Amino acid sequence: MKKFTKIFIIIFFSVLIFFGFAIPLNLLSSNWYNQYLPNLNNRPLSDITFVDSLLGFAVIGNNTSADTNYIIKTTNGGDNWFKLDSTYGGISRIIFLNANTGFVGGGSIHGGFIYKTTNSGINWFLLPASVFASHFDDMYLLNQDTIFVVDDDGFYGGVYRTTNGGNDWEHLIGSPAYLPQKIYMYDRNLGFFSTGSQLELFRTTNSGINWIKINGEVGFSQITFIDALTGWKASGYLMKKSTNGGLNWINQPLPVATTGYISGGMFHFSIINKDTIWGVGGSYQYPNLQNRGVIYRTTNGGNNWLFQIPDTSIIKIPGYSFIYFYNKFIGWAYIGNRGIHTTNGGDTTFISNIKEQITNISKDFVLFQNYPNPFNQCTIINVQCTIKSYLEIKVFDISGREITTLINEKKSPGIYEVRFKGDNLSSGVYFYSLFMDGVRVDTKKMVLIK
Repeated sequence: MKKFTKIFIIIFFSVLIFFGFAIPLNLLSSNWYNQYLPNLNNRPLSDITFVDSLLGFAVIGNNTSADTNYIIKTTNGGDNWFKLDSTYGGISRIIFLNANTGFVGGGSIHGGFIYKTTNSGINWFLLPASVFASHFDDMYLLNQDTIFVVDDDGFYGGVYRTTNGGNDWEHLIGSPAYLPQKIYMYDRNLGFFSTGSQLELFRTTNSGINWIKINGEVGFSQITFIDALTGWKASGYLMKKSTNGGLNWINQPLPVATTGYISGGMFHFSIINKDTIWGVGGSYQYPNLQNRGVIYRTTNGGNNWLFQIPDTSIIKIPGYSFIYFYNKFIGWAYIGNRGIHTTNGGDTTFISNIKEQITNISKDFVLFQNYPNPFNQCTIINVQCTIKSYLEIKVFDISGREITTLINEKKSPGIYEVRFKGDNLSSGVYFYSLFMDGVRVDTKKMVLIK
């Protein structure tokens, strides 16, 4: 019996070695492995969705009316993709309700459009009367009959709704008073839209007929509710949770790093259940200045977040803009024309936010809120330190890109004032971070309005 077992083991590993080329190389050293989208005239990924563990769809294009955009499909979990169709114009969203019924929306030189398929992308047809706005920035489907779209154009823009599959459209709220860029509807009544640069958040409880601004809250890059009261929103840097239907939002601090630092924050997330959420948007910078994409995860509804940097020795992706988990094992993270995929729940190693070290450091430093805030051209930032240390104050845009450094020198104990000018910047949300001896110890938000 022992001899037979030994022979079986030898044969088993010989087969593995012989057929090793069929196993993704990255999978041998990580629970994530690389995937690549087809190169279609060097167009980047615009939007992507998965119906189940194998079937997925994506749109490739520059999201502008001057370029050809492509619709692609995978039937093996993203390992291979093939082209379904192309259209002259920017596609901003692709949504599938099931394996057969899907929609794409965007805009061209002829106006906004929505195409529909009922045979899994083989054929597409233009919805009636969908060409009426300059373009569509975002689209949300409650079902194949009820569709909401938003357009931030100053003349044609606003929130549009159809309840009969696109045959007729209502212009619920118009510009220039509102410039919506993102929209989300939990059900036929409760929904939200975000204005340009994620400056403002609006809420409806009567199917978009009336919208109320949520004062003190920025908009979102993604917002999702699991019931009428509980939801999360990401705004490019912050992750927040609501337990009262979006009336109030509580900040959920994301992890920080004790060596190097994490820029950016939360841009997109995927909810498995009320406790487990995956997210992307951050980029970890090593002390040698190399950047790697960060993947966040919480298992207690966002009260605590951990992060992992998938297989940094092989995967050289500096950040991710999309993440989706079909279940607790199968997930994807993508940006541009490349991504990573796991079929066993991602890497087992997570890095926690080391609160003890940050807490001890922060007692010696205070980063004050800028004033005025919001500001027009110039704002003042104060920082107080009680011990001599090397201080840095860096400013980032909402995507995490560093704008400028305001302080970068060793300072003695005292209070220091710096001015930040936004003359050459567009209106929007910005963040400024305080670093002590290379470690980020605090971050605050400021709003530039011109």
